[in-house]
Amino acid sequence: QMITSKGYPEENHKVTTEDGFILTLQRIPRGRKGIYRAEKKEVVLLQHGLLGESTNFLDDLANESLAYILADSGADVWLANSRGNSYSRAHVHLKPSQEIFWNWSSDEMAQYDLPAMVDYITTKTGVSKITYIGHSQGTLIGFGGFSQNKTLASKVKLFIALAPIARLGHIKGPLHLISPLTKDLQKLEQMLGKGEFMPHSKFDVFLAKDVCHPFGRLCDTGFFLTGGFDLGNLNKSRTPVYIAHNPSGTSVRNFIHYGQVSTGCFNVELDLNHADGNFKIPFYPQPTPPIYHPEDIETPIAVFHGGHDWLSDAIDVQWLLPKLKHLVYEKLISHWMHVDFIYGVDAPKQCYKPIVQLIFNSTVTE
Repeated sequence: QMITSKGYPEENHKVTTEDGFILTLQRIPRGRKGIYRAEKKEVVLLQHGLLGESTNFLDDLANESLAYILADSGADVWLANSRGNSYSRAHVHLKPSQEIFWNWSSDEMAQYDLPAMVDYITTKTGVSKITYIGHSQGTLIGFGGFSQNKTLASKVKLFIALAPIARLGHIKGPLHLISPLTKDLQKLEQMLGKGEFMPHSKFDVFLAKDVCHPFGRLCDTGFFLTGGFDLGNLNKSRTPVYIAHNPSGTSVRNFIHYGQVSTGCFNVELDLNHADGNFKIPFYPQPTPPIYHPEDIETPIAVFHGGHDWLSDAIDVQWLLPKLKHLVYEKLISHWMHVDFIYGVDAPKQCYKPIVQLIFNSTVTE
């Protein structure tokens, strides 16, 4: 209803991964005015970040939200929902109430979720290649999937990375403060459990309706805390909408993944063993974690990054850029924080316009 209420067509699709998770894909096949470029059919998959959901690309007004802007430009837009969030809480055998349901991190998203979604979309639309746009964790999934799975990479014509995460050596904010706790997994499990982390709840709706709406500024800092915040680049009137949809939940194991990587793990891998060799994440199904090498990606990549991003830190981005053999475009938006890529008031001009140009024209004229 969120999409159709703005006058856009909407479809909902279910995709089952190889390991049994049932994911929800939302589709906007065309724009409000029925724009459809049959001569150059562009299919785009949008992948949200950590604790996010598909609505991250829909929460602002139609002329301010990336999904709608792409649809109105003539793209066939698909919106992902990662396992465990509000839209993808199903499995062929397991239930969310079971601890084992939550035994995954972004590694499984790269290994299972991304290939399942891309295969489904290419089959459904009949195209051989799509454009993949990831924000935050969505880029991490892309770096993992495209570097390790060449068949998957061959189905992506362009990977657009917003606030890229390829390592977390210089993060700031809460994740940096929490990361030392990952050295004592037993204590961390006592604090967090082994199941779901920060699920969407009725309390979020209460915050949005009864707290954020009349007193918007009370919610701004908490919402932006993980990636850094700039109140001057936020549409305050939309804060209740943002809070109503965020956070959307993930697994404790995925959260631990981020904390461990930030303690010094070289790149996007789950650090199962500490220096003494005595530690392992409980019930992790592999003896060693996968290691992703961005330099192995053959897919053309465009990178947008912020100068004040607490998660996708400038030093880490500068480490990444030379490793991308097929970097076709790169833009630093000096004043941006982590969530400005989805909610910044100047996002349509700074980011979405060049994205549309990259997809349809392969070049940017700013």
